[in-house]
Amino acid sequence: MAQVGKQIFFDQTLSASGKQSCASCHDPSRAFTDPNNLSVSIGGPNSDLPGLRNTPSLNYASFTPNFKIDSAGKASGGFFRDGRSASLADQAQQPFTNEFEMANASADDVFKTLLTRPYLDQFTAVFTKTGIQDSAAAMQSIGRALAAFQSEDPSFHTFDSKFDAYLAGKTTLTDAETRGLLLFNNPTKGNCNACHISTGKGSTPALFTDFTYDNVGIPRNWSITANQEGTTLPYVPKNGLALGSPNYSYYDLGICGPLRTDFRVGGSTCGKFKVPTLRNIALTSPYFHNGVFQTLDQVVAWYITRDTDPGRWYVKADGTPDVPYNDLPVGFDANVNVAEVPYNPGTAPSLTNQEMSDLVHFLCTLTDGFDPANPSAYRVPAQCGSTAASVGAARIQTVSASGATLSKTAARN
Repeated sequence: MAQVGKQIFFDQTLSASGKQSCASCHDPSRAFTDPNNLSVSIGGPNSDLPGLRNTPSLNYASFTPNFKIDSAGKASGGFFRDGRSASLADQAQQPFTNEFEMANASADDVFKTLLTRPYLDQFTAVFTKTGIQDSAAAMQSIGRALAAFQSEDPSFHTFDSKFDAYLAGKTTLTDAETRGLLLFNNPTKGNCNACHISTGKGSTPALFTDFTYDNVGIPRNWSITANQEGTTLPYVPKNGLALGSPNYSYYDLGICGPLRTDFRVGGSTCGKFKVPTLRNIALTSPYFHNGVFQTLDQVVAWYITRDTDPGRWYVKADGTPDVPYNDLPVGFDANVNVAEVPYNPGTAPSLTNQEMSDLVHFLCTLTDGFDPANPSAYRVPAQCGSTAASVGAARIQTVSASGATLSKTAARN
């Protein structure tokens, strides 16, 4: 089943354009994220429609539990950034008929194409005639095959980062990496461990996520077409018109919509997105659900100075200052997490620039592909050379609305 799933994963023919596969947005060389470094991926029948959210990594995704809400009302698990698919097999089916992804008009179209593929005999051998008797059964089988591939193929979860080797006693961390690890776990400093758990559970090594959801007040990304005023794409709802200041016509509200529809708009879930794994984080830029930050320097500096220096991060499309947490209506500001370190409204930042840089150095040890017998061959992105100066210079990078879509389309093509 996993072998069939692998062929489906890389098969561009199963898209309306004939040019897009699962791997087009989940490239193995980029920890199964978009290889074009786009805030949102491009898809659609003609490969020219921008998506709404940044492509999440599929690394370690198979360890994600199904979506649930506990007795205290806390959500966890599920797939997509809003958890709207309960299982990996269900999630894997959705892009085939999403209008700005693989963009087949219906499951019937996917089924018709599947019947022409060279691996059809293998598919039928695995799922029998029952598993391919109609489009509904075929889509279920496709989802199961893709889930099996992501669960069973070692490339999705190698657990061979430098940090894994360090825990196994096969290497040592540098001074900066060691300091970063201590800051990561320190509840009065970085406090990253509060959501990105750095210890394993049972036989499973640390996954660096607790699978919960949080609203951390991410800045608005003006390079996303959906965020630009006057957008007329049919799948971009004008859901912000009735939500008040700062009066933007569209908002991505996470669990409460618009892609998820089973939670009340206006409730405490608005603005909450799933806490991602930090494994391979150095490879998976841009960051957060809207891809607003390009570097880990920006990410860490934003976490630490979000409330002490909001003017560094919250700007309008023209680069002038905007209200804090400007990717949410002001009426939802109470949903933003301000209770935990490192969020420190009105107080000094919890980390210095040097400490923030040390934290970036530790995050880079979570990159897979470390060979203790040949440590010099370890390849991490250039951003892993973070310094106190580079962190100090990090701030939001605005992209003019007029150039965003054209440059993204060109990058994709």
